[in-house]
Amino acid sequence: MIFRLTILLSQILLLSVSAMAQPEDPPEQEGVLADGRLAEPDSYLLNPGDLIQIIVFQEPDLTREVRISQNGGVQLPLIGNVQLADNTVQEATDKVFDLYDGDFLINPQINITVLEYSQRRVNVMGEVNSPGTITFPPEESMTIIDAISRAGGPNSLGNLRRVSLMRKTEGGEVENYTINVDEIMSGNSDVLWVLQKDDTIVVPRRRI
Repeated sequence: MIFRLTILLSQILLLSVSAMAQPEDPPEQEGVLADGRLAEPDSYLLNPGDLIQIIVFQEPDLTREVRISQNGGVQLPLIGNVQLADNTVQEATDKVFDLYDGDFLINPQINITVLEYSQRRVNVMGEVNSPGTITFPPEESMTIIDAISRAGGPNSLGNLRRVSLMRKTEGGEVENYTINVDEIMSGNSDVLWVLQKDDTIVVPRRRI
């Protein structure tokens, strides 16, 4: 009996020590930086309005914090205007490296970080309570239901069975879709319709 009690006390002591040894800080989350900012995904394309930091190692005079212009470029020392919009962070890093390497520096170490994302905008029009422009950061997704909700939801005349979505293609053409949002809300559709920058949503008036 004494032997069993001794083993039991030993097990309790070991469990107590193990609990005390656990770290107080929560484990790091994938995609989250130490200061709480979301790390930019590898597939994220830089946009006009993004604020980026370009560090050239051991060349403090070349380090810059710049906002990408509406034309998609930034002005950098020695190499002038560089088009970075529609490039991933890695592609932009490679481009800046190629422009500095050889003529100005030997094998420069370039680091580019997104400090502030530009806001994406979608327009919600028609029979909603608060029609207008909805903004959301690119590291977050927004569905057509989210956008209509942020526009105050449909008014008493809104028809959610035939909502129009207008979207510009890369070639500049406009594609039109008719979406049954009622079906999505009821769970009868697997397609959530995640929105893209500059999408326009129109909630039509229902027939009385």
